[in-house]
Amino acid sequence: MAMRQTPLTCSGHTRPVVDLAFSGITPYGYFLISACKDGKPMLRQGDTGDWIGTFLGHKGAVWGATLNKDATKAATAAADFTAKVWDAVSGDELMTLAHKHIVKTVDFTQDSNYLLTGGQDKLLRIYDLNKPEAEPKEISGHTSGIKKALWCSEDKQILSADDKTVRLWDHATMTEVKSLNFNMSVSSMEYIPEGEILVITYGRSIAFHSAVSLDPIKSFEAPATINSASLHPEKEFLVAGGEDFKLYKYDYNSGEELESYKGHFGPIHCVRFSPDGELYASGSEDGTLRLWQTVVGKTYGLWKCVLPEDSGELAKPKIGFPETTEEELEIASENSDCIFPSAPDVKA
Repeated sequence: MAMRQTPLTCSGHTRPVVDLAFSGITPYGYFLISACKDGKPMLRQGDTGDWIGTFLGHKGAVWGATLNKDATKAATAAADFTAKVWDAVSGDELMTLAHKHIVKTVDFTQDSNYLLTGGQDKLLRIYDLNKPEAEPKEISGHTSGIKKALWCSEDKQILSADDKTVRLWDHATMTEVKSLNFNMSVSSMEYIPEGEILVITYGRSIAFHSAVSLDPIKSFEAPATINSASLHPEKEFLVAGGEDFKLYKYDYNSGEELESYKGHFGPIHCVRFSPDGELYASGSEDGTLRLWQTVVGKTYGLWKCVLPEDSGELAKPKIGFPETTEEELEIASENSDCIFPSAPDVKA
């Protein structure tokens, strides 16, 4: 029976949502952080989109955001020439890391002891979070502003992308191992630890490379310019979004397009699969982020599968919460000017 995709729409931001990141799975579920040009990154429950709190402190657009594995710390990169590290439970700012230009990307090591940053000054920086007063290690070599920088290979290597180049660095020697050059601007990069896969988007292309050697694995061509793509944790599916407001879902093995639908009211800037692979999140120019089911109709989170009595009708998942059922839930931050009114109960 046909099922219709019904997203959860999470509002609260007032400007375009440009980056998303999930935590790992914790004893309290998993969590989602969003970066937005309104300068107010938000933390949400990952499987429902419920707002937990807003991190206040940046004085410019926030371009990048991430959570550590157990969702106890958050980091943000902003246009105010700083990266900030936050206590993700209380919402308190732990430290501000001053830069000389706009910061675009942040990433924690697996043990949360080091933070990698990159931005418009073309330098990669590695901060020891246990010694915040110490100068960071710097890696030079990029010829244009850095868009994304990620730890890989159990933090032994670093992947970074600027306008038309992706580079692989050795952490121990701080030297470049290999690079990839593209004939158009790289729009996004995602690292999949299981299998050491690198997902790169540029133009209409979605390319997969080995994160160890940068050798090509395969690539897909989309019908429109793609800004972001994400690979399912079990490598079954791929989702992508871009300039035509649509979300595309592909079979990773065959490359067949499985679904496509209008996802937002503006270009899609970022898509990410949840750590359990049950849903994926998208962030857009329209100021919202949305959660989508990987398998439509499955009962999960706020989605409840409701089968009509008349089998001739189109079945569709409902979104349920106490005493009501709606097709689309507007999850708003009722007080987005507050930092974590109280520490979230789920992580107390």
